[in-house]
This record gives sequence, structure tokens and C-alpha cells, in this order.
Amino acid sequence: MSTIIYLIRHSDTTDELGIRNTNETSQIINEKEILSIKGEKDSNKLSKNKELENIDVLWSSSYVRAKQTAKYIASINNLQLNIDERLNERKLGNLEEIAEFMKDKKTRDVSEVQLIFPKFKTSDGESLEETKRRMLDFIIEILEKYKEKRIAVVSHGGSIKFLLLNWCILNNSKKLEYKGRMLNITSPCLLKLTFSDKKLIDLIQVI
Repeated sequence: MSTIIYLIRHSDTTDELGIRNTNETSQIINEKEILSIKGEKDSNKLSKNKELENIDVLWSSSYVRAKQTAKYIASINNLQLNIDERLNERKLGNLEEIAEFMKDKKTRDVSEVQLIFPKFKTSDGESLEETKRRMLDFIIEILEKYKEKRIAVVSHGGSIKFLLLNWCILNNSKKLEYKGRMLNITSPCLLKLTFSDKKLIDLIQVI
């Protein structure tokens, strides 16, 4: 039998304007970002997808928006929510250093730029390669622990993209492809990864 991992990107978040707590770093602010009303509705709808019926175990990053997305899956499947920081979004770090690196790039999407420059990171941030490594370490661990189970994992756009580079190619449009099928890592998205032991044998986008 196979082991199924459902890899989920959290739902849409709320845009915030105004004065922030000046004692909070950009990293802390990022970790506390919450779902929008649309994001809550989308998360509820996502949890009712037939693919997410009879999940055996549920994992999420420690970020608020990921846990808010996962809570609906937990409720429908009557599961405890497990947290692992290896599922967190890659740490951007110093925003001034990011801005300096991005100023001559054709895109404002930092994740896309990191796909092209996998070793780039700020002085206190993470590179694509580092994020990819910790994400894969988590996947290998749960494949060993939950063999032949159905596992839901809620994470983030950058981290998911970087993990998928273990099995996907990056096409000319800087999009991920698996066996000729292009993947669109939106908020939310639902990917079904089928493993035989620790070998990926199929990857399809459900949502």
C-alpha cells in the first residue's frame, strides 16, 4: 500500500494597514498574520473536499494562518493538530537586504527570485536550499512514522515550492512542473503526493 501526503498551502490572509507594535520584528508580524474572511470560508470549503476525508494525522506549521487553515480539517476528521516548525515559511530576514537584492530583478516575487538564486539569503534569513532541506527532513520523518497512512500537512507557498523541487522541474515561466503537469501554488491549494516507501510515485494538484 501507498502513503499519501496532502500538502496544503494556507488560505488567503488579511491585509493590514496602520500602526504596528514597534517592538515586533517583521518575522514576528509575519508569524501572526491572520486569515481574511475569504480565507476562513475557503479553509472551511477546503476541509470538506473528499480527498481530505478519513485523514489519519494532521500537521501544520506554527504560523497563525496555517493553524487557522488546519483547524477545519482537524474538526471534520476529529483530529489533534500537530505542530512542527520545519513547516514554517522560509525566513526572509532583513528586509533592507531583500530590497537591495530585488532592486534590479524583473519580478517583485521574492520566492520566484529565490527559485532562480537558490543560495541567496539575508544575514538572518534562509536560502531556498536550507528551507528545502528542513522540509524534506520533515517529509522523510513522517513517511517513516506513518507508513501507509493518509497525512495532511499545512505549510506555506515558498516552503512548499522549495520542497517540490525535490521532484519537480522549473519551467521557462518559472513555474513548477511534475511529469508535464504545471502546478499552481495558490492560497489555498491542495496537492496529493503518493509515496511507495520513501519514493514519490505520483503528484497531482487537487485544488
